[in-house]
This record gives sequence, structure tokens and C-alpha cells, in this order.
Amino acid sequence: MYLKAREPVVLNFNAFMSFNPDPKSEYNDQLIRATNMTVSAIRFMKTFRAGYLEPEVFHLNPEKSDTQIFKKIIRFVPSSLSWFGAYMVNAYPLDMSQYFRLFNSTRLPKLNRDELYTDEKAKHLLVLRNGNFYVFDVIDRDGNMLKPSEIQAHLKYILTDNSPAPAFPLGYLSSENRDTWALLRKNLLDNGNEEALQKVDSAVFCLSLDDFPIKDFVHLSHTMLHGDGANRWYDKSFNLIITKDGTAGVNFEHSWGDGVAVLRFQNEVFKDSIKAPAISPQSQPASVDSSRAVQKLDFKLNDALKAGITKAKQRFDANVETLSLNQIQFHEGGKDLLKQKKVSPDAVAQLAFQMAFLRQYNQTVATYESCSTAAFKHGRTETIRPASIHTKKCSEAFVREPSKHSTEELQKLIVECSKYHGRLTKEAAMGQGFDRHLFVLRYLALSKGVALPDFYQDQAYARLNHNIISTSTLLSPAVQLGGFGPVVSDGFGVGYQVHDDWIGCNVSSYPTRNGKEFLQCIYKSLEDIFNVLKGKKIGS
Repeated sequence: MYLKAREPVVLNFNAFMSFNPDPKSEYNDQLIRATNMTVSAIRFMKTFRAGYLEPEVFHLNPEKSDTQIFKKIIRFVPSSLSWFGAYMVNAYPLDMSQYFRLFNSTRLPKLNRDELYTDEKAKHLLVLRNGNFYVFDVIDRDGNMLKPSEIQAHLKYILTDNSPAPAFPLGYLSSENRDTWALLRKNLLDNGNEEALQKVDSAVFCLSLDDFPIKDFVHLSHTMLHGDGANRWYDKSFNLIITKDGTAGVNFEHSWGDGVAVLRFQNEVFKDSIKAPAISPQSQPASVDSSRAVQKLDFKLNDALKAGITKAKQRFDANVETLSLNQIQFHEGGKDLLKQKKVSPDAVAQLAFQMAFLRQYNQTVATYESCSTAAFKHGRTETIRPASIHTKKCSEAFVREPSKHSTEELQKLIVECSKYHGRLTKEAAMGQGFDRHLFVLRYLALSKGVALPDFYQDQAYARLNHNIISTSTLLSPAVQLGGFGPVVSDGFGVGYQVHDDWIGCNVSSYPTRNGKEFLQCIYKSLEDIFNVLKGKKIGS
């Protein structure tokens, strides 16, 4: 699904999650945070590759299974039986097969269908600053990580390098249409850049160092979702982005894996860099010759490549120019109150989106919510379809005729939506959704050269897959906010988080839709829902 798509990955597929700041403000210095996060990322990689990373487990009864005693016992049970031990206490191990693509990986542009590439032998880090590409080894010959003080020295060297920005920044090529980029990449390889590109593709990961501080949440979202195009390599499995004021985030390519794997990485890196920072503000960089250890990559560009980069930049700038990003924070309640009222927090957030769209555009549209299917081997995602007859009925009651319904009746409608949404979520997580099944059947028909059944030509199917409201939620103590672009030109991309006592929402849109107004409608909908659940009349 991802690798065959020909649209640029940036804005269309890549998503971002930004880290919370380090609680110790003096650790938010760009060099200190870049060093600590790089070291923590390598620690994570080494732990994972050595087979010591704690398995990802879904605990249905955490009091029994998410305990040190259970973990100790299960450790000594042979792996052929350990799953059964977990099952007995209602704990379900989740698939972690995506994790190996986190490191030393990239998406290579090819005509018609891209390829994923991984080279676990590579020992170097790719660092981008001011559109320039640098590499240095972070793992030595014996497989050990470089001393943190040496990594700090090399990063300091890069941060103080006065090289001007390249006239033709290569980063823009990774933001191009995939077929266009595939042809340009072939030209790059034919023009003597094979070694330099190999360094980019095989690097442990890409660290992007930006030369400006973050102004506000909107600026943060723009920086992490797309940036300036020159200081990113969108094809890497992820870019760890750190700005001048130490604000950090991850922009990740989506074909190799989903938010669950990236979130685990971010959680571990955040926790480790805070609890066991490799360097402190008092640490001195090692006395090493960074000018020898750090290699600045030079690319040989002919006229066709220069023209290709110029065109890619124009296209990137034009696309980014049309993108709006807006946020709200709703502080009148959150997960705690909703659970107290026995309704699903996720169902309430989704109901608010339906209500908001009805209020703004007077209609119900195809809506997508991502759900992980990691309970299955090689599981990726299934779709939850939050727009239902229940949400439509409830939204119409709230938006069109609230005075005709008593508070009790409105409460009942919310509960109905919550129950149905819970059922849909369970079905999706257990592989009982319908979207992926239909996708696979369509794919099989096309790959076997069979005529597509009429069902797939139906207007209803096309409309169902034109997801005007595309939503995704991830909650973590490490993450400040996350987001992605709309999946269709007349759509909204909604990243949201339901915290204990507040709800955050980040909306992306293009000019055909008004994201700011949509957020105001979401706020009003949440206000109405919470008031009704508290037993108040709407508008009181």
C-alpha cells in the first residue's frame, strides 16, 4: 500500500511526534540534548539487537501480569510455552517484527514500487545541518558505542562548522514524487555519487540539527512535520530533529512500520536521556580530532540534477505553503471524568469530530481511525470507522435540535455511541475489520490480472475510501504532540490525545477546508458533551 504510492512521502505519509522538553531546563541545550538522545538511541538499538529489550505486551489485567514477579517467572519459561503463561494471566505479547527497520534503514525510490533497504553492519550516524550532510562512526570496530564525550565533540564540531548552505540542497529530492525521484536517483548514482548515497542510506539514523528556536506549537508542528526541506532526509526510517533551543521530535517514514514501534523508541529514548543522561551541562567534549573523524559528504551534480533539485524545491515550497496546522487544548475534562461516567474516552473524542463536522459543513463524511493489529504476527493496522448511524443520530440531536431532548436522552445517545465504538475498536484490533480484507482482495485481483469485481467500481466504495477526516491517537509521557497531513486534498488530518484531565487536538488542512473553524467546532462539541455528562443543559 505504501511502497506503490507515487505521491511524495512528506505531508502525504510521514508523520511526526515531538518530545516533551527535558524537565531539567539546562539539559535542553541543543548540543547536550542531541548528544544524550543520540546515545540513548544507540543504547536502545544495542539492547534490541542483543535480544534484551523487554517485549511489548498488551496487559488486560495489569495487576496480575504487569508485575516484577510475573516478569521474573516468565523469563525462565521456554519461549515455546511462555506465550501460554502470558495468556493465562490475560497478557498478550505484541508483534515486534517492525523494530529492526528502525535503524540503518531507508526507503529507496524505484519506478512503480519503492524498496526498503537495511544494512545492519553500518556503524555511522548521518547528521544534517544547514542542508549539509555529515557522517561519523558511533560504533567502533568491536561493536561498542563511541564514548559520549566523543559523540559530543563531533556534534559540537558540526554545530560550529561555518560551511555555507549548499546552492542545491540534496534533501529536497527525498520530498519529490517517487517516480521523479527514482529517475533522479539513478542519475545521481551514474554521476559518481554511489559511495555518498550508500552512506546516507545505511546510516544508523538521521539526526537533523536546525539553527532556529521554536516559537509556538504551530511552528513546532510545521518544523517536525516538514521543516524547510533542505535539512531532512524524508526516506530514512526516521529523522531525529533537534532545534536551536533543544526542542526535539521524530519525523518518520511510514512504509516500514507504524506509530507503535516509533512510540516505544521515543518512550525509551526520552526516559533514558532524562534518567541516565550520558553527559551533563558540565561535561567537556573529548579532545579528539573531529575534523578527521567527521566526513562532510559532497555530491557531484550535473545540470539535470541541479534542475531536478530546483524543481523539487519549488514543488515542496508550493505544497507546504498551502498547508495549515492548528491546535486546541480543552481543559474542562479528560479521561478521568469520562471513565467515571462509564464512557470510552476515545469514543467521546471521535464523537466530537463527527459533531464538529456536522456543525461546520452540515454533513457526515468518511472517517478513518488507525488501530494497531500488533496482536497478530506481522500485524500492521486496521481501520476503525468512527462515523456510524449512532454518531450521526447523536450529532444531529446535539447540533440541530438540542432543545427537543432531555439531558438524560442525550446522555443515553452518548453511551450508545461509546458502546458501538468500543465494539468497532475490539473488532479492528482482533482482525475483524473490513478495510484490510477488501484491500487485499482488490490487490490479489489486480496481481492475478482478474477483472475487478463490480463492488470495487461502486461509488460508495470510492467515497468510503476518500477519508475526509483521518485521525490517529497516541498517548505517552514522552510525547508533547503529534500530527500528520490530510490524506486527501479536501480533508483534515487529526492527531489527538485524551489526557487525564484535558484533551489536545492538532489539525492539518489545505485551503479547501478551514482547520481553525473545525477546531472551534470540536471545542464546542466537547464542551456540550462534557456538560451533558455532568448533567447540565447544553449552553448552560
